[in-house]
Amino acid sequence: MTSTTAALIVSAGRGSRARTTGGLPKQYERIGSVPLLAHTLHAFLRNSAIQWVQVVIHPDDEVLYREATEGLLLLPPVAGGDTRQASVAAGLEALAAYDPGRILIHDAARPFVTRAIIGRVLEALDTHAAAIAAEPLSDTLKRATPDGTIAATLDRAGLWRAQTPQGFHFAPILAAHRAAAAQGLHHFTDDASLAEWSQIPTLLVEGSSDNTKITTSDDLTRARRAMMQPAISRSGLGFDVHAFTAGDHVWLGGVKIPHTHTLDGHSDADVVLHALTDALLGTIGDGDIGQHFPPSDPQWKGAASILFLEDAVRRVRARGGRIVSADITVLAESPRIGPHRPAMQSLIATALGCRERDVGIKATTTETLGFVGRREGIAAMAIATVTLPD
Repeated sequence: MTSTTAALIVSAGRGSRARTTGGLPKQYERIGSVPLLAHTLHAFLRNSAIQWVQVVIHPDDEVLYREATEGLLLLPPVAGGDTRQASVAAGLEALAAYDPGRILIHDAARPFVTRAIIGRVLEALDTHAAAIAAEPLSDTLKRATPDGTIAATLDRAGLWRAQTPQGFHFAPILAAHRAAAAQGLHHFTDDASLAEWSQIPTLLVEGSSDNTKITTSDDLTRARRAMMQPAISRSGLGFDVHAFTAGDHVWLGGVKIPHTHTLDGHSDADVVLHALTDALLGTIGDGDIGQHFPPSDPQWKGAASILFLEDAVRRVRARGGRIVSADITVLAESPRIGPHRPAMQSLIATALGCRERDVGIKATTTETLGFVGRREGIAAMAIATVTLPD
């Protein structure tokens, strides 16, 4: 049986050398339209081998953190300590409640970590007690005197530059952190050095020169340049229909509209939000509304369909997606949609995180043809467009 895996993202530092806009901690500086921290989190949230993602943050950063991670499926954040070692220890203690078999510890300021690097570390844990991403040194090393002149040339053979993620079996690295704290040892700058002190053999696996840590303002500039590649655009199509039954209102686009009948469905039968939810799920190939909210489940009886739409939005954002626009057509002989269009646009735009002018809502009749023409029900079609990381 495959062991469960958690990812611990260390994001409690101040990053003063980065000289960010307004003095923001570097992990909240935006690269493109997305905070650096969110770029990093997406790499782990998209990995099906990882069950939990936990972030350790500075106690002063709660508002910044909430804004940077809105819509992402994460465990509650944990407050870090005065050192990286203390912050990691706090995160491990919080994760102990979930009892993961393996843990990946990663710097928030390494947004270019790839699925391949994560996979190599996890694969190494199948046969080793610990493994870290690293790169062999290729530059000639010099030791300097106090005045800055060269004192010696060092042999670089066998020397590696440590990166993250650093992977461990959970119980041994938690025990190592507890033992170091009990002995008052707080000087470890990464978890591999603490594992070495605790005599946990650690394998070096191939990292990447691209898996760099953002430290200075020049690093931020290079990161922005690297991420200026165009994202891919994806569109999804949704369709829904519900029949009329006895009642005095319908829900359309999240708006309650007085009517001679109501729409029959397990939830509130909002065909507009159902069609749009399916369109969003289609952009990321993530099934349909019935798969995630089956009508056989009693907890969704009478549920407001905005809950379904908000879940689809979270799923798109967890893939690093940005919702660009939505276009909806309602097929109905009645009620009239026009008077309620602004309220629908406002509600839907808020849920999608886009502008009202990017939400199109139109209505048409079927010229008395078919079930819509016979006033037996209402149908809706929706197209959603998102951008996703390439």
